[in-house]
Amino acid sequence: MPTTVRLIRESFPDPPSLDTAISHAILRGVSDGSQSQTLRIHRPGPVLAFGPLDRLSPGYTKAIEAARSHGFSSVLRLAGGRAAVFHEQTIAFSWAIPDVQPRLHIERRFREVSGSVASALRDLGVDARVGDVPGEYCPGEFSVNAGGKTKLVGIGQRILLRAAHVGGVVVVAESERVRDVLVPVYEALGLDWDPATAGSLEDEVSGITWEDAERAILLRFGESHDLVEQPLPPEIKARARELQAAHEVG
Repeated sequence: MPTTVRLIRESFPDPPSLDTAISHAILRGVSDGSQSQTLRIHRPGPVLAFGPLDRLSPGYTKAIEAARSHGFSSVLRLAGGRAAVFHEQTIAFSWAIPDVQPRLHIERRFREVSGSVASALRDLGVDARVGDVPGEYCPGEFSVNAGGKTKLVGIGQRILLRAAHVGGVVVVAESERVRDVLVPVYEALGLDWDPATAGSLEDEVSGITWEDAERAILLRFGESHDLVEQPLPPEIKARARELQAAHEVG
């Protein structure tokens, strides 16, 4: 029998730190048992999300300034990894999963999520494959690429005591915005990458819309889980406001 998973589709792009804190609050609620398993999928604003290692770079402040000059706010990531880009033509998703031994199932969750997303993109006609592309930004074994050439989806994971968060970003269109902002940001951070590896679904199949991609992803998740859409509980938003400062960039 499929597991029931609450579906949240609300977005809180202003301020962007609150949007990240919403997913953080959901994760904490699932970990402490006050919230049920939740999949959040939404449209973010223009954000550069920095990881813990980015903060240690001597060029971190310069990277934040570079993002700002390209119209991107900056936040601190919920999951690990290096700097990643979100904008209005990307899909942000986060899945908070209860697990009494979350560290034992890290790879299984990565495989399930990356496999489901890749299948959804193939449903749209994209030659989607799981695996990193040499030279990609924020590299990861469970990235989703197009034909082994361009990165389309980045996926990260965060572990708490009794829950895990698997989150990511799908670039639907406007891949040039990803390249334009990451070139100076990665230069400031001292990170090498190949801008030609940053792609989008629309680059692969002309005419794909944000709504097309969202629908395909939800259909694939819905094959193995009973998705029940609900509004964001007010206690989650209240908790997010308490966590918001942890994701703000000074």
